[in-house]
Amino acid sequence: MTVLVDPPLWPRHGTVWGHLVSDTSYGELHAFAARAGLPRRAFDLDHYDVPVERWDDLVTLGAQPVSTRELVRRLRASGLRVPARDRRG
Repeated sequence: MTVLVDPPLWPRHGTVWGHLVSDTSYGELHAFAARAGLPRRAFDLDHYDVPVERWDDLVTLGAQPVSTRELVRRLRASGLRVPARDRRG
């Protein structure tokens, strides 16, 4: 099981956000997010958006902290990355 979380760097809605992904399966990602209490509405095609306030909790629960570059590299390598052309505009 490998769930990854990158640093919260993206400002929006009065806080800063990071991303939670799995490099194994969406099932693993959704199960981890459910255990962490993340709402399903936080899921955005291939990742969960997570506020800075939850980052430490996610790491404590077992998410592996990685750089944003590493997160994207591993998500692409897993085949789970949704290509930019398929994303909402």
